[in-house]
Amino acid sequence: MAPKAIIIGSGVAGLSAAIRLAIQGIEVSVYEKNEVAGGKLGSLQKQGYQFDTGPSLFTEPYLLQSLFDLAGERMDDYLTYEKCDDLCHYFFESGKKITAHADIDRFAREMEEQLGEPAEHTKQYLQKAGKLFNSVGDIFLNNSLHKTNTWFHRRVIKALKQVKINHVIGNLDSFNAAAFRTPEAVQLFNRYATYNGSSPYNTPGMLSMIPHVEYNEGVYYPHGGMIKIIEALQSLAEKKGVRFYFNTAVDRIIYNSGSVQGVVVNHQNILADMVISNADIYFTYSHLLGRKVQAQKLLKQPRSSSAIVFYWGIKKTYPALGLHNIFFSNNYKAEFQAIFNKHSVYQDPTVYINITSKKEQGHAPAGSENWFVMVNTAAHTGQDWETLQKETKAAVLKKLQRLLGAEIEKYIEFEQVLNPSLIAGQTWAYEGALYGAASNNKFSAFLRPPNFFKKIKGLYCCGGTVHPGGGIPLCLRSAKISAEIIQRDFLTLKHRP
Repeated sequence: MAPKAIIIGSGVAGLSAAIRLAIQGIEVSVYEKNEVAGGKLGSLQKQGYQFDTGPSLFTEPYLLQSLFDLAGERMDDYLTYEKCDDLCHYFFESGKKITAHADIDRFAREMEEQLGEPAEHTKQYLQKAGKLFNSVGDIFLNNSLHKTNTWFHRRVIKALKQVKINHVIGNLDSFNAAAFRTPEAVQLFNRYATYNGSSPYNTPGMLSMIPHVEYNEGVYYPHGGMIKIIEALQSLAEKKGVRFYFNTAVDRIIYNSGSVQGVVVNHQNILADMVISNADIYFTYSHLLGRKVQAQKLLKQPRSSSAIVFYWGIKKTYPALGLHNIFFSNNYKAEFQAIFNKHSVYQDPTVYINITSKKEQGHAPAGSENWFVMVNTAAHTGQDWETLQKETKAAVLKKLQRLLGAEIEKYIEFEQVLNPSLIAGQTWAYEGALYGAASNNKFSAFLRPPNFFKKIKGLYCCGGTVHPGGGIPLCLRSAKISAEIIQRDFLTLKHRP
């Protein structure tokens, strides 16, 4: 008799975990409170415009490829993608602008010609980022940090030799200020702290490894948009026998005498040998387990940033923009103080714009573009988001007109808005924080909650709020780590009568 697993939530990590467990011969059921899979990664189609509503950056496609290989399937039958020649278009308040090319030599020359940053500085920085990622990152991102066998290995000592004192003692801003001489270059590489919802003025220099993923490995575009990743994973899961129950919220997790027994759905007990929560870890403790004390302990680490997102249907095209675009704040430090100290939105925020119609014209009507416009904000703690999003919209439009030298507002023919309060309600993310806890101290990036519950046998978790963190690549890794722990814990169940 096959062991039974219940997965709560169908985000990237939940879907990936479902596939990995099904391949192990486990009978898997996924319960999703929404009507479709995807979690934060969704899709919006209105008035001829199509938007990806959540994550918009696709990197490390080999992580998906390895999952399909494990399942014995051709990924091309489910999902295709292309490598981007240009990673991002950057606009600075100084009036300077650059295009981050996929070719590192070309990008380094662009940094020198447009910003005055010596090309060698950029190349050395990315070379060091690659070494750090492929040593320390390989261990800390691909293994459970809460299992002793991870640490008792020769490769750990070898990897730690790549760690310098300024990776740990200093913050990312001071690390970058020592590597570059122009404020624009420092600001460009400081932005990678936001990849896990943190501040470059607090998070450690260790996060300087993050740019490696984009510049040394590449940025990609999945044909059809990011939602196709979810559709591909769901199709693969269904082919492997995973059952999905949509519009079905789990009320709580059942456990007794230190072992999980199943879940309660619509006042009905559903038994299972193991339960994997892909929900926010705070929600898992506070609501699904009813462990309020443990949940409160998680809040000792401040929540990560959240976001206001405007989905704009623009009845015009802008040749100066590409797939990914960043318009930087004039005072980056003040922006992060507004987010993490004042718990608000900065008056002149950094603006990210994703335009998939640059790759696929069918995502917008002829002569139009679909703009996903995102601004980092504080998590939801009771702010008046209706007022804040109106103020933010005005600031964004003013900024774009100033830096692009073009009118925007009169061409907006469709608008929908997402704010931290809505994110919290739609995804169970506590306070609408996109990444759970922020990594705003020296070790927090490596001390996220584990992928298993030490005091409840058979209960596991995966996703952006636990190890190793948020974003599609880390969620895929999180699912893999959880599945590997389960395989070790339940190996004997495969052979039971």
